[in-house]
Amino acid sequence: MTPRSFLLTPELGDYVRASSEPPDDVVADLLAETAALADRGEASPTYQIAPEQGTFMQLLTRALGARRAIEIGTFTGYSALCVARGLPEDGSLLCLDSSAEWTAVARRYWARAGLADRVEVRLGDAHESLRALPAEATFDLAFVDADKTGYADYVEQLHPRMTGNGVVLLDNTLRGGRVLDPQSDDDRALAELNAALAADPRWETVLLPLSDGLTMLRRR
Repeated sequence: MTPRSFLLTPELGDYVRASSEPPDDVVADLLAETAALADRGEASPTYQIAPEQGTFMQLLTRALGARRAIEIGTFTGYSALCVARGLPEDGSLLCLDSSAEWTAVARRYWARAGLADRVEVRLGDAHESLRALPAEATFDLAFVDADKTGYADYVEQLHPRMTGNGVVLLDNTLRGGRVLDPQSDDDRALAELNAALAADPRWETVLLPLSDGLTMLRRR
């Protein structure tokens, strides 16, 4: 099942998608293959962003004029596909992930979309991979959709690596509404991070009720 913004009814979710730019065959096939993985129990459906979020991220990437982007947590590559499509022809996207199996699916669809030359994958621990990058302003856009207890570290590590006015997107920051009454370590980590970011003068912050919560940070 393809995820939708959890605050929407199924009917409103269908309406939102029908009122947005429709997916092409590459996206449709990627979403279908990823949904099949979830149906077989080989992956969690929560790993996949909703189509309306993907469309938003592609439009945002293009509207920002982003040239260099980074993604932490790639899964089967839908979010990366959207960001890469929003980049100019000479743009680049660096993906940090730990799964060779899932990113192999992603590579097939990036190649099919003609985007393989824009995307680089580095496998391993994303915290270590991020720390290994030069601590200098490099990226115009970042998307984080990885281990939730690690989000605070990712944000700290990304700050010096974002360009002026660079934008960071954090996925799953509403946790299906559980941030109001956190029960798990993941819920508590994001509830605490949400509060900290709202008071952090280094970032301009807004938490959007899109998909499972999408926080947008702009480096001041």
